[in-house]
Amino acid sequence: MDYKQVEMPRRKRIALIAHDNMKQDLLEWTRQHLDMLKHHHLYATGTTGHLLENDINIPIEKLISGPLGGDQQIGALVTKGMIDIIIFFWDPFEPMPHDPDVKALLRVAAVWNIAVACNRSTADFLISSPLMTQEHPYKIPDYEKYLAKRLNKES
Repeated sequence: MDYKQVEMPRRKRIALIAHDNMKQDLLEWTRQHLDMLKHHHLYATGTTGHLLENDINIPIEKLISGPLGGDQQIGALVTKGMIDIIIFFWDPFEPMPHDPDVKALLRVAAVWNIAVACNRSTADFLISSPLMTQEHPYKIPDYEKYLAKRLNKES
């Protein structure tokens, strides 16, 4: 696989997502890290975004609710290079219908080499990293080259 280097900006684009049983945990976490988060561009799925914006009083770009496709909207932003970090407090005890959504979003994040925190401890490590306040070069697979090679082999 060929790779290309991309630059994560100093002002990170952070997606914030939480299942219903985890919304309070995400609210507490964002309050705890508000001094850092207010310097970044925040996205959130519908209900979570409204709760956060009302609670922490900083602008959040709100997408539609997760069950209506908000997780997929975050995934689409990842593929366009518009999300740098995902903080996804998902409930591992939530009934099965959410499993495909969680798996799909985590897969897209892995494909595009996006930093993901699925719990508070990992989110703490990410937010406290020195890389949060500086540009950060990193590599992603060069899927255009990959597809071009595949198409040439099939021709």
